[in-house]
Amino acid sequence: MSSPLNPKAPIDPKSLGKVAVLMGGSSAERDISLLSGGGVLTALQSQGVDAHAFDPAGRELAELKHEGFARCFIALHGRHGEDGTVQGALELLGVPYTGSGVMASAIAMDKVMTKRIWLADGLPTPRYVWLAPDRQDRAQVQAVPDELGLPLIVKPPREGSSIGVSKVQGYSDMADAVALSAKYDPDVLCEEFIDGAEVTCPVLGQGARAQALPVIRIAAPEGAYDYQNKYFTDVVKYHVPSGLDAALEAEIQRIVVQAYRTLGCRGWGRADLMIRKRDNQPFLLEMNTSPGMTSHSLVPMSAKAAGISYEQLCLHLASLATLDSQRA
Repeated sequence: MSSPLNPKAPIDPKSLGKVAVLMGGSSAERDISLLSGGGVLTALQSQGVDAHAFDPAGRELAELKHEGFARCFIALHGRHGEDGTVQGALELLGVPYTGSGVMASAIAMDKVMTKRIWLADGLPTPRYVWLAPDRQDRAQVQAVPDELGLPLIVKPPREGSSIGVSKVQGYSDMADAVALSAKYDPDVLCEEFIDGAEVTCPVLGQGARAQALPVIRIAAPEGAYDYQNKYFTDVVKYHVPSGLDAALEAEIQRIVVQAYRTLGCRGWGRADLMIRKRDNQPFLLEMNTSPGMTSHSLVPMSAKAAGISYEQLCLHLASLATLDSQRA
């Protein structure tokens, strides 16, 4: 059996070679990516790593090869960074990178495809209705609450950071919610609302060696864990230790690791879940394969609770950079 990961094990910074921290990019999450990338860059440099910022929105990825970068730390979020496209380009260039490979990144970025795979593997996720562009006429949109009940959630399936997400309270809200979501993605995901606590749980590693970090319970004002509150205010409270029953926390960690492995993720990731109030049943919402690394971000917070500093986390993740063809 494989030995467990040890993110606190010493790493020789020189062994990592020249590291590009990919940040910025062209997605709707560009600003958050710049914050994440800036934090990672500072952390790596503080540990003696030869790390440099690299923004794919302004530079050709082929420059990575020409400039002798040995690996990339992907701090990009959203499309053209977290969806398998950059990963595919780096595979062609032969430059190892952090996080999941091409297929897992592409699947996890699409919440509808993720749900299909999780459901096929018997994992719990909220019921949903997928509205393709040709299924968004008034009659079909108004029929969604009949199937999922109210309230419900409407979101773009290939965005993150709560961008374009609406909580629909009544039939009259559906058209505006779908229109908002469609600004970010031609497909629209409508999802059953799970009434209860929101939690998140990071995972490190790959395959049988993947392990969950401590669960974080998120307490947002009136449940408004939106883009503004996630990144730019201090009104959201994060509880780690989570305060959950030990058996429930262990079950969440088990589900999250299974969800991570089912998608074929590697390196690191973070699953978001809801715990249904009436029976404490956890439901998987999504898997983030390039989680945030800002001052408000959750993976560093969970790692700290496990005794892993931000700098140790960044070094560990950078050391795991690989290519699909190099997977053990």
